Amino acid sequence: MTTEQRPHRRYAKPVVVPARLDDLIGPTTGVVVLPRHLQWSGNPRYDLDQPGRIIDLYRTVLNEAASPDDLHRYLDRDTLVALWPSMWLPTWLRDSWEAHFSDLPRRRGHRAA
Repeated sequence: MTTEQRPHRRYAKPVVVPARLDDLIGPTTGVVVLPRHLQWSGNPRYDLDQPGRIIDLYRTVLNEAASPDDLHRYLDRDTLVALWPSMWLPTWLRDSWEAHFSDLPRRRGHRAA
């Protein structure tokens, strides 16, 4: 543990993680429309066959998930593991997931704040 203290956050949304990565069985192709509690602003429609849209979907779901069911429904284990090293995520979220799952590859170099 370092001597640096993390900045105090006024609002700390809980990080939701599944019990097992193998529980993530979401789609990897086609169109996904997220419910309002996950996509509260902007277009909730993600065409996973378009370049870059699947990583946008994964970032949104990881940041906004309210329950493990949100993760199970919209994320796929193998896709998450493949995208994980290059996906921009807040440090607190990335650290929480990596603490739970050793099979998520650690990101080297710059980490998101």
